[in-house]
Amino acid sequence: MASVQVARLEKVYGSFKAIHGVSFTIEDGQFVALVGPSGCGKSTILRMIAGLEDITAGVVKIGDRVINHVEPKKRDIAMVFQNYALYPHMTVAENMGFSLRLRGVAKDEIRQHVAEAARILGLQDHLERFPRQLSGGQRQRVAMGRAIVRAPQVFLFDEPLSNLDAKLRVAMRAELKTLHQKLRTTTIYVTHDQIEAMTMADQVVVMRDGIVEQIGGPLDLYDRPANLFVAGFIGSPSMNFLHGAIEASADGADFVLPDGHRLPLGGDLSGSARPGPAVYGIRPEHLEVDGSGGVPTRVDVVEPMGSDTQVIGHIGETPVTAICRRRVPVRPGEVIGVRADPEHAHLFDPETGLRL
Repeated sequence: MASVQVARLEKVYGSFKAIHGVSFTIEDGQFVALVGPSGCGKSTILRMIAGLEDITAGVVKIGDRVINHVEPKKRDIAMVFQNYALYPHMTVAENMGFSLRLRGVAKDEIRQHVAEAARILGLQDHLERFPRQLSGGQRQRVAMGRAIVRAPQVFLFDEPLSNLDAKLRVAMRAELKTLHQKLRTTTIYVTHDQIEAMTMADQVVVMRDGIVEQIGGPLDLYDRPANLFVAGFIGSPSMNFLHGAIEASADGADFVLPDGHRLPLGGDLSGSARPGPAVYGIRPEHLEVDGSGGVPTRVDVVEPMGSDTQVIGHIGETPVTAICRRRVPVRPGEVIGVRADPEHAHLFDPETGLRL
């Protein structure tokens, strides 16, 4: 196992600059997710680490070794793709042991490594089957098994669950996390699904347009997003954003909406907030439906989820979502009151988007 260091990494295609001086460090044994919308550059970075893309500028190190110009097969990494990349004419066992066979490893040793990987992944009964005889989840496990038998220093995953249905994705998330806890191999995982990143990774690197917006633990990003983009990207349903202004009050400060309704600010925000235009962020689970008061909200859709209820509507012209941990008797078309928990409010600069 080894650490991975990416320093001032750049990638240019002709006149288009895809990656803008990205830097981050992954400690030995960490599971780090690169997350962001499609086209943000996360897969490009993974491919540069793997040696499948040339590096325009910057340095990539695995352990103490600079690998910028090292051949992919000599980087001691294993990559798992979203399309599995299995050989259809080979059995599961042959697919998993193929890379060892290319290295000239003895047949008995290959069988031993394949059997151990199959045991870890629950594939013992499928070793003589062909890929066409497997489900999507089983094929993905075979692809992971092929990576495991190589015992690499670093695992690279490029959206490995994107071809699976929703239920199987949830199950495979748990399997991948369990696998990492067993092997403790340094892992870099690329996904556009922020739920995958939040539930699986030790650290998350949030990217947009070829730059890093924020790096931190999943709950750090959720609780203290650095800017409007991270606040809106991390969390599902996403954070609500209301435009208005901070005004002084007898208790410190309030956030005032254009129609004059006031939203309280928590202790820290109230004491430090400076008067002026701002964006008020509040997550759906911190908006409470209150029939006796609160900010008037027009209900558009009510989604009963069983354990909770999502109420989707508008405050003025701004769309909002509230998650109620109970069943609420509201209907589309009604105007209800909602209250925000001031201790969980966030404030952002409307011009820079940065957290205040």
